[in-house]
Amino acid sequence: MIGKTIHEIQIGDAEEFAKTISEADVYLYAGISGDLNPAHINEAYAEKTFFKGRIAHGMLTAGFISAILGMKLPGPGTIYMKQELKFLAPVRIGDTVTARAEVTEVNKEKNRIKLRTTCSNQEGTMVLDGEAVVSPPKAPKK
Repeated sequence: MIGKTIHEIQIGDAEEFAKTISEADVYLYAGISGDLNPAHINEAYAEKTFFKGRIAHGMLTAGFISAILGMKLPGPGTIYMKQELKFLAPVRIGDTVTARAEVTEVNKEKNRIKLRTTCSNQEGTMVLDGEAVVSPPKAPKK
């Protein structure tokens, strides 16, 4: 299985991925990443913070963009080259996050595409905004 090549991608092409954040997601990400910040895993601590409760890791949310790029647009075989992120609002356990990636630039000579990357919660609040640069897969040689 191979994703879309540079010749199959146009400005405006977009894909989305949605997931409801579970407590298990937060704990698994903490274990995998080593980020055991109590703002994510300790409710008693987190209740005393600015957010008044636990929040999901920002990079867990950003990972949903990777799911789009690696599996949908361009898809399998894509090489992630750059990602800029702005974290705009907290993501809490139970929130449903919808990630979106939309092609904003196509450079056929360099085999690069630029995409606007966003994540929003179930209320439509944008929680993450950014931009990615990827190299789509090349067509298999015949």
